[in-house]
Amino acid sequence: MGARMHLSARPRLVAGLLAGAIAAAIGLTTTPAQAAPTGIPAKSTAQTYLNALTVKAEANASSYDRDLFPHWITISGACNTRETVLKRDGVNVVTSSACAATSGSWFSPYDGATWTAAADVDIDHVVPLAEAWRSGASAWTTSKRQSFANDLTRPQLIAVTDNVNQAKGDQDPSTWQPSVSSYRCTYARMWIAVKHHWALSVQSSEKSALQSMLSTCA
Repeated sequence: MGARMHLSARPRLVAGLLAGAIAAAIGLTTTPAQAAPTGIPAKSTAQTYLNALTVKAEANASSYDRDLFPHWITISGACNTRETVLKRDGVNVVTSSACAATSGSWFSPYDGATWTAAADVDIDHVVPLAEAWRSGASAWTTSKRQSFANDLTRPQLIAVTDNVNQAKGDQDPSTWQPSVSSYRCTYARMWIAVKHHWALSVQSSEKSALQSMLSTCA
């Protein structure tokens, strides 16, 4: 989840989607360049992981506090986790001496929009922090929750349109999926990989949705 919605959010979101529609209309159907998060499993591996996940009801929702998942932390030099993902996922990203992205472009695979200002981009926790809390992270130490919130090894962090991230909130795939249907296979594999590695549980409806999304994989 990202920052609060900007006042200019709706016009910017419409502009980004319009750019994507125009590109499709004139035949520019190649997916824009973007580095993918690491650790996305193949469909067969994701299926094995999904089968192994514990299915149970969520718990402890009322005691969730975002501050229990410290982020963003310093990764290297002056760069924190957000800035590291912005550099990884963007194209021609230029940063200041403080590691702030001053220019570049970012393609959001959730909605197909491209942005040229870092302020229009959020770093999404694929498995939201509140979702993790309800699925087992409430029993973790703060140190472990910090590692989860800043995990660059699993496919847990990705740069996307800020409004889309905010609309997703803490929903699981039973109630929210990327609007770009062709990305749902990848999204499901990312979600499953994260939950499997961190031994988080899934709800029955969540598992069913993930199974349906996996069925769209080639």
